[in-house]
Amino acid sequence: MATIPKKVQPHINSAFPAHVCLVGSVLPDGYAQISPRGSVQVYDDDHISLWERGRGSTTGNTENGSQLTIYYSNYDLMSQGVLPIAGIARLYGKAEIHKSGPVYDEVWKRLIQPEKDRDPDKNGWAVLIKIEKTEDLLGQPITD
Repeated sequence: MATIPKKVQPHINSAFPAHVCLVGSVLPDGYAQISPRGSVQVYDDDHISLWERGRGSTTGNTENGSQLTIYYSNYDLMSQGVLPIAGIARLYGKAEIHKSGPVYDEVWKRLIQPEKDRDPDKNGWAVLIKIEKTEDLLGQPITD
């Protein structure tokens, strides 16, 4: 299993609003569904979390075990030596849904305020993504 490189973690956590992460899932017809998610955060070295508010096809196609891709891009990180080739990171993993419990509570606690404001009644749920692979735009593993 891959870990999320430490050099990338603070950038993912501060991605909103200028560099919002994209989340990719697979539709039943095989096409990729790509959606922006302002709630993406590093949960720990091995997991990405997001808050799912329950709208759209990405929500409908995300269940326990779903394979998801997190796409992060920040061109400035190339010149800073953090990420090569356009400052792009891809993280691949499998989803785990949490509609209550400690993970649910922790993801809500860490959620940025603009995302909490979009779900004032807390109707959404937490998605924890166990990262299995990280790579740059050329498909090379990202290391610390």
